[in-house]
Formats: sequence, C-alpha cells, structure tokens
Amino acid sequence: MVRFGVLGAGRIGQVHAQAIASVKGASFVALAEPVEAVAKQVADEYGCDLRSIDEIAGSDDIDAVVICTPTDTHADLIEQFCKAGKAVFCEKPIDLDIGRVRACLKVVEETDGTLMLGFQRRFDPDFNALRKAIDEGRIGEVEMVTLTSRDPGAPPLDYIDRSGGIFRDMTIHDFDVARWMLGEEVETVYASASVLTDPAIGDHGDYDSANVTMRTATGKHCTITNSRRATYGYDQRIEVHGSTGSVSAENTLEANITVADANGYQRPPTLDFFMTRYTAAYANEIAAFVRSVADGAAPPTTGEDGLRALAMAEAALLSIKEKREVRLDEIL
Repeated sequence: MVRFGVLGAGRIGQVHAQAIASVKGASFVALAEPVEAVAKQVADEYGCDLRSIDEIAGSDDIDAVVICTPTDTHADLIEQFCKAGKAVFCEKPIDLDIGRVRACLKVVEETDGTLMLGFQRRFDPDFNALRKAIDEGRIGEVEMVTLTSRDPGAPPLDYIDRSGGIFRDMTIHDFDVARWMLGEEVETVYASASVLTDPAIGDHGDYDSANVTMRTATGKHCTITNSRRATYGYDQRIEVHGSTGSVSAENTLEANITVADANGYQRPPTLDFFMTRYTAAYANEIAAFVRSVADGAAPPTTGEDGLRALAMAEAALLSIKEKREVRLDEIL
C-alpha cells in the first residue's frame, strides 16, 4: 500500500484525491490545504488527516505526495520532499524558468528521488489506444500529427498570472503528446497567437488563441491549435497520419448516442472540462505512479519530460516575439 499526502485541495487537488481513492494499492492519509473550509470538506469526504506541509514531510506514515499547489511553489516542494525521502508526483510545470527546473532535477538526482510529472493525457484510454495502433504498425511510419485542444472558457485572470500563460499551462500538455506521438524529439517550433476572446487576457500578457507548428530532425510535423473559447464544450481531438494510413481520436460525449428526428441528426454535447473528460486518465496516472513506487521503477512521465515540454513552450513564446522559427537547442 502506497500512503499518500496531498498538497493543495483546489480544483486539480480534488481531482487527484478522487483518483487516489479509486486506485487499488493507494491510501489517502493526509492533506495540507490552507483554506480551512476546503480542507474540512475534503477531509470529511475521504477520511484523511489535516496536516501542515512540514508535518507531512516528516510523517513516517506517508510514502508519497501529490503536489497540487500553485506553480511557483512546485520546485521548492519537489526538493523538500525528495530530501525527506518521499516519492513525488507533481503537476506540471516544475517551474516557469528553465534554469530553476534544471536545478530542481539535479536535486532529484542527487537524492535518488522519484519524481513523476502530471501529463494525464498519456494515460487516457483513447490516446493509449491510438498510440497502440501506431506501435502495431497499422498506419506505417508516423508523418504528421494534428492536435486540437480548446477549453470552454478562460481561467481567472489571477490564475493566468501565476500559471505562466497559455503555452506553459495549456499547450504544454499538447507539447508532451506531440513528443509521445511523433516518437522523435522536436527540433524546431513556429508559433502564432492572438487575443480574440477577452482583451483583459492580453492586458495580463497572455494569449487566448494559438497555433503551433513543429518539425523533427527527420521532417515529421505536428500542428497544435488551441483556444480558450469553445462554445460547444471541451474540444480534445487528435489525428496521426502515417505512410499507410491514419488513426484519430474524437471528442468524448456525455453519451454515445445519436437522435434522428424531423430536426435532423443530433448528438449529446462533449464532456464539459478536463475533470470529467480525463477522469479515467487521472486514475490510470495515479495507478502508474503507485506501481512505480511499489516496484522501485522509473515513473512513465519524468522530470525530463517536463523540462522538454517547458522548453517547447519557451520556444513558442520566443517564436511569437521574434516572428521566426525557433530551434529547441536555442532553449535547452
């Protein structure tokens, strides 16, 4: 049994609490959450203790932690808990600064720590089935990947300020999926972005609409399209085109039905946001972390994966600023 402490019980923290509760071999022991009402609600729901972060770090009955605190706290907490001998699962990114990420990963290495980064789409059943089709050679050699990721609406402005903006917070998941599906490291990035949904987002130095084109050394391509406004729901689609065919994953709907009547063919809406769309993925992700901790094996998504995805986000921002294609080796 892997005994967990959870740091932070905001939206993503509660998603991970639910995942821990659903996974065999995991036990939710303690929560650190500064908002008293939220802490009590989660503690009552899952029967966990309420402790401070330092208390969890020093607890003998905690084997691993899930870090769901604001981005600017991640690196410090990863270092603290690796030094305390706890396995660490952390939401992306490790930090908004490449240099700080490198320093943090050095501490992980020096302490022989276990660190897994939260890229839940790698654990989604549909995305996994798509990757399996590639691995089985059903579409030949991968040539082009197209990723569509659109949120129903923008996050609060104060969240934008702390999260690092659309590329470091939202597109970073697509960057990770792109690496996974291409099977090669991205060599160049070209990005274009605008503010189309709310001028206040631009006032905070961010974008709400973006397109990114990437290329590997062998010429494989990936195109990502992002928007903070999808009036029809949470839009998550992928297509991988290969030398002998293609494979795609469509949106997940509230029900897999089609109604045909005098008004035509109608289908239910998409699931409303990541908490519902990726419920199975979050559970599978925690289950993979539990197996890694129990077996002493390397986790499937590592700090290096986080570093690479963040570097791609930085390349996209530099591409927009300088209106040119940016090589990843300029960033890494």
